[in-house]
Amino acid sequence: MPIDLLSPEQLTILTQIILIDLVLAGDNAIIIGMVASKFPVEQRKQIIFWGIGGAVILRIILTLLTAYLLQITGLRLIGGLLLLYIVYKLYVDVIKGVDHQDNIKVNNSNFLKAIWTILLADFTMSLDNVLGVAGAAGDHYGLLVFGLVLSIILMATAATLISSWIKKYKWIAWAGLLAILLVAIELIYTDFKILFL
Repeated sequence: MPIDLLSPEQLTILTQIILIDLVLAGDNAIIIGMVASKFPVEQRKQIIFWGIGGAVILRIILTLLTAYLLQITGLRLIGGLLLLYIVYKLYVDVIKGVDHQDNIKVNNSNFLKAIWTILLADFTMSLDNVLGVAGAAGDHYGLLVFGLVLSIILMATAATLISSWIKKYKWIAWAGLLAILLVAIELIYTDFKILFL
């Protein structure tokens, strides 16, 4: 979809999706790297490969599921409230700089347990990314697919760079938080209007 064919509304949505992906994409790759670092060098590449592969599959499934669920009245309200909680968590973790990544226990005696740890972390952290992107995209499915592909590319390639940018330039984190907050308010308002007005 060429940029000159995008309407102002679609450009706004595209900007929101990019900001949400920038702020949320780094977590998964950091967890994968952290778990892999506990293993011998020959197993690290396998753990990173399976970890990123699992994250990609999870993200595709969650995106399709979330895009469908957000069409159901009542679930947008729940999705919006979840996003408000995510905004709060990101504010505490990213803006205030509280780091909870040390809380993840890694059992380095078992390769499959390590993959399972990564997949569980991927699931919880993909959910916020997918919910934010699907909420922002609405029924613009081309933009939804773009958001999904961008989040996968960022997670697999540029996560460490993005985390250092966010630590260095706080405005990126604030812009991402604002984008997620706007999506949350829009989701809540859409359902509130249908259900109560």
